[in-house]
Amino acid sequence: MKRIFLASAFFLLTACSVLTPATRYQASGDLGVIIARESGELVVFNSSSRRIVHTVSGLGDLSHASVVFSRDERFAYVFGRDGGLTKVDILQGQIDKRIVQGGNSIGGAISQDGSLIAVSNYTPGGVRVFSADTLELVADIPATYTDASGQQKLSKTVGLVDAPGNRFVFSLFDGAEMQIADFSHFAADGQFSIKRHAQIGKNPYDALITANGHYYVAGLFGEPGMARLDLWHDDQAPVRVLPDYGDKDQALPVYKMPHLEGWAQAGNYLFVPGVGRHQVLVIDAGSWQQVAHIPVAGQPVFVMSRPDNREIWVSFAHPDNGQIQIIDAETLAITDTLQPGPAVLHMEFSPRGEQVWVSVRDLNEVQLYDTRTHQKLATLPVKSPSGIFLTRRAHVTGL
Repeated sequence: MKRIFLASAFFLLTACSVLTPATRYQASGDLGVIIARESGELVVFNSSSRRIVHTVSGLGDLSHASVVFSRDERFAYVFGRDGGLTKVDILQGQIDKRIVQGGNSIGGAISQDGSLIAVSNYTPGGVRVFSADTLELVADIPATYTDASGQQKLSKTVGLVDAPGNRFVFSLFDGAEMQIADFSHFAADGQFSIKRHAQIGKNPYDALITANGHYYVAGLFGEPGMARLDLWHDDQAPVRVLPDYGDKDQALPVYKMPHLEGWAQAGNYLFVPGVGRHQVLVIDAGSWQQVAHIPVAGQPVFVMSRPDNREIWVSFAHPDNGQIQIIDAETLAITDTLQPGPAVLHMEFSPRGEQVWVSVRDLNEVQLYDTRTHQKLATLPVKSPSGIFLTRRAHVTGL
């Protein structure tokens, strides 16, 4: 009788646990997050049901925040302008861990294997690397350089990306350098190495890595052109490309620096925002030579390819940031101009490109568009939204 009672109790407890809400599964593939910059909140939303599922507060200064995701898509790592690094459980809708690791941060990256988080700092200058699990500091890489007078100084770090082989690549704004932090053996022996490339050009301000991880490209603000590093042969010095790109003969003030991570590639062409120009530059992806330029409505900030590469969507700096222009990637013609509202800050395509989410800061909303018809489908109320990040980024190099 005692055995029967125990067996009955076991099955009863098992049945109750199956039915308990805490054990209900929630997939993460449909989820994304939106930065609510003024309130210091992270808004978690479901991109298929088009609804907000969580709002997480207490993330500090998010005025220039960015996000990367863990490989399992459960955690969002939020890099705040105040030096905050916050690990958010987007399934539970709560902060898992939070530290303040610097004085002024400008973005971050997650390693190829998902074990390390790197943060790029303006103040004190340098890159700090943390355990993705615990946010424990595992490496501190000061961005030191020698100035013209022979003095050792610290530089702002910019353009931090993850690269294949558990490497992080970044540039020194003041020091005119690219550096590669190689953590490929870190899990085995706790060691890492730094490779430096000096005199790449004046004031690299942002950078990108191509989708296959082959090239790292830094835009130069202090002189015309860009610097390109071949990561397949990272002992070779970076080469200067696009000598007519940049601020030579520039007549317009730069209201907002373009985001090079918003470069688009479609077929054999790269589509690049022109710094201080009302142009999108068209670059041959093989020769890295400019082959055309497309006049647009303002100074481009994001130039993004629809995932099928059929269209290029362009957002703009103030005072033209109430619109989005769409370029046909084959004919290079502008086919449509959308008017989402004042202060369009970011766009994010769905993984297969049938939809795009657009943050419209001054309307306090995020809008959803059908990328075939260009019609607005839905809106989400979010206070002062800026960056939008879908969990598909967990599986993309450089995002």
